[in-house]
Amino acid sequence: MPEGDTVWQAAKRLHVALAGKALTRSDFRVPQYATVDLTGRTVLNTAPRGKHLLTRFEGGLTLHTHLRMEGAWKVYGTGERWRGGPGHQIRVILGAADAMAVGYRLPVLEFLRTSEEERVVGHLGPDLLGPDWDPRLALANLLADPGRPLGEALLDQRNLAGIGNVYKSELCFLLGVTPWLPVGALPAECAEQLTATAKRLLEINRERPVRRTTDRPRQDLYVYGRAHRPCLRCGTPVRVADQGDGSQERPTYWCPACQAGPAPGPGTAQKWRERYPRPPR
Repeated sequence: MPEGDTVWQAAKRLHVALAGKALTRSDFRVPQYATVDLTGRTVLNTAPRGKHLLTRFEGGLTLHTHLRMEGAWKVYGTGERWRGGPGHQIRVILGAADAMAVGYRLPVLEFLRTSEEERVVGHLGPDLLGPDWDPRLALANLLADPGRPLGEALLDQRNLAGIGNVYKSELCFLLGVTPWLPVGALPAECAEQLTATAKRLLEINRERPVRRTTDRPRQDLYVYGRAHRPCLRCGTPVRVADQGDGSQERPTYWCPACQAGPAPGPGTAQKWRERYPRPPR
């Protein structure tokens, strides 16, 4: 699933290509909106909200899209060859006189009134790259369930919006704790650094074509995708395991030497939840 910086980049591409322009082409290739025609309408803007994209049109309409694992928005110039995938994967085409935005494999595509956007993004926590960013609220959200493993809490967009699997692993490495450490067991200094470090990582990467979390040449990431290879700090082989409820694969990477805390195993989550129960509300 794309991280918040990837979605921010997609929103910027769409905004630069279409904002302030009247559509000359409108083609929705999903049954629910097959008859929708926005030709002639002006695109006002495209804004990211966590991992969601909101493209707004005159007349109070918003197109809400979400990329999830496979989706992508591609922007092409006049006459440029489309390279985002085969034609049957196209879900929407929005064209202006000098640019064409093509949405491929979009699993979420829906129209709503702009005044009702909170219906689809109101559940999100503070956006790491948004104007609503509030580090204290984000940390309070994370700490509200002290028995929850840190990695799972970071991926929960209701706590803070924008972190995906890559930043989850990299952030835990930089904090020196495993993704299975309960949030309530975070050392005080780690808790203080958590939200600031997360924001810094996404901010420095939102304009980069290649995501980097290290300062090492030719080594972009500390642990993500480096299973069984030497840790860049200590040389210990990096480990990988799935984390979550099993509903989807969440490969999680960590260094067993550099990161303190529990490792995955039978009953790990339950044991630590009993030690750090969620307080009543």
